[in-house]
Amino acid sequence: MDTSTYKSRVIDPLLKRKLQGKGAVLIEGAKWCGKTSTAEQQASSNIYLSDPKRYDQYMLFASDSPDLLLNGDTPRLIDEWQLAPKLWDAIRFEVDHRKGFGHFILTGSAVPANVDAIHHTGTGRFAWLLMRPMSLWESGDSSGVISLRQLFDAPQTIAAHNDTGLHRIAFLTCRGGWPSSSLQPDTIALDQAFDYYDAVVNADIQRVDGVNRDASRVKRLMRSYARHQGTQASFSQLSQDMKANENETIDDNTIYSYLNALRRIFVVEEMASWNPNLRSKTAIRTTNTRYYVDPSIATAALGLGPEDLMNDLETFGLLFETLCVRDLRVFAQSIEGEVYHYRDKSGLECDAVVHLRNGNYGLIEIKLGGDHLIENGASTLLALASKIDTTRMKSPSFLMVLTASSSFAYRRKDGIYVVPISCLKD
Repeated sequence: MDTSTYKSRVIDPLLKRKLQGKGAVLIEGAKWCGKTSTAEQQASSNIYLSDPKRYDQYMLFASDSPDLLLNGDTPRLIDEWQLAPKLWDAIRFEVDHRKGFGHFILTGSAVPANVDAIHHTGTGRFAWLLMRPMSLWESGDSSGVISLRQLFDAPQTIAAHNDTGLHRIAFLTCRGGWPSSSLQPDTIALDQAFDYYDAVVNADIQRVDGVNRDASRVKRLMRSYARHQGTQASFSQLSQDMKANENETIDDNTIYSYLNALRRIFVVEEMASWNPNLRSKTAIRTTNTRYYVDPSIATAALGLGPEDLMNDLETFGLLFETLCVRDLRVFAQSIEGEVYHYRDKSGLECDAVVHLRNGNYGLIEIKLGGDHLIENGASTLLALASKIDTTRMKSPSFLMVLTASSSFAYRRKDGIYVVPISCLKD
């Protein structure tokens, strides 16, 4: 195993911790996001079920002699375990009958097509980790001077200089957080997202559950989904968008089936709504917000490159939001938090709420940059903070405008932090 090019991931210490308390840890996430490489750093032996030279033999062993696959130094990595779902119960049995913890690491880029082969949930034996593509901090494109974890302590001052311009952010949005892309020259790196998109359309979505889906229809749906990043678009809205732009519509059931397949291979990851205690009886919208797991999937689906984003700042702003949501999710996971979206029927909307397990939370608006947009974001944050009933829940730990192109990270006089995404880490 070549570790010379491995870039540390935020999930590394979390995996180590989970192995100390569970017999097996399952790492799930999109193909190519680095699950196997990350697992290899802590595994003492491994088996790769997708190895074409041994696949048939592995499947036979998984069915008849699973011990032959599970025996080895621990932690033992079982890569792409979902190809042999019967191994789940065998691993659960081994965990029950071995002493100690940290026996197995499983990786999976899809939910198993045949869950009927699994008879036990794994509760108490398995820990689950969702791995996402690299944040800018992990890929080496953020200075990491500002820590999200430390913002929850509400520092009186923050300071950092940002050297990353808007054009570079446009490139990073299109390149995405795929580990191998971060090691390649820029022109080659930009091709990788298109290759990933092609693989999803032509192969991965077909294999996830054995249903034959029309590739051209998948493309049209993924383009429509890309145009609705950061919104609560309904199935009907997606269908109407497809009809308006592609002269074809799809019924709601078909859209649900296709999107569910994309979820099963971790291409889309929607964001749940945040439901705080408010002083008023304002109705909160509970529809999930639509996001790809990485902004480069959206740019590939739309056929866009960095120059296209620079020439269409409205679209750039939507896809920059997807990049920030990706990074916030990576960082929140390491501090036992989740990322939510807030929107009420009065039209007040907050792009991201990072809510920790201990009840602390931060409110975040995402803006490309510029004094006018930052001021709009700050006004939104103050308006939402004023609605929260602090007699029934904590006050927000911090308010932050997360930007693309601000020259500095700083704390405003009203207490709101302004932070460029290329200065942020967990």
